[in-house]
Order: sequence, then C-alpha cells, then structure tokens
Amino acid sequence: MADVGKILSAVALGAVAGAALGVLFAPDKGSETRRRISEKSQDLVDQLSEKIDEGMSVLSNLRRKADDIKNKASGFAMEGSEGEGRGRGRGGNNANM
Repeated sequence: MADVGKILSAVALGAVAGAALGVLFAPDKGSETRRRISEKSQDLVDQLSEKIDEGMSVLSNLRRKADDIKNKASGFAMEGSEGEGRGRGRGGNNANM
C-alpha cells in the first residue's frame, strides 16, 4: 500500500510542476498568470482530494473484507478445536463405530 501512496504523490507532484511551468512560460500579464496559477492549483487540489477520498473508501472496504475473513477464520478455528476433543474421549478411536 505504501507504494501506491508514493506513486500517487509522485503523479500529483508532477502534475503540479507541469501546470506551474506551463502557466509561467505562457505569454500573459502577471495578474493573468497569477489568476491562472490559482485556478489550476485549486483544480489540482480538488482532484487530489477526490482521489484521496476514493483511496480511503477502497481502504475502508478492504479493511471490512479483511475483518470478515478474520472472523470467518476464527469461527472455523473454534469449530475445529471443538471437534478435535470429541473423537478422543472415552473409548479412544472413533474409527470402530
């Protein structure tokens, strides 16, 4: 999961750097350039916020699935440990039954 975070950070940083360079090299007045930088920055923040929300949703779903699997595995383990004690009691081996 840490690799995904690094990739998303690198992509976001690359997008910000590219947008900033593109706006700075455009032949506009200073006030227009600042306005465009501000708009692009806000757009990138909004997009990044959406991606973070999506990532948090995916992680939440994965956590819920992992908890379900853990609970099922615990149930199976409990059933298995209860079943082991039944066959070994009084007469020894149940194979003769």
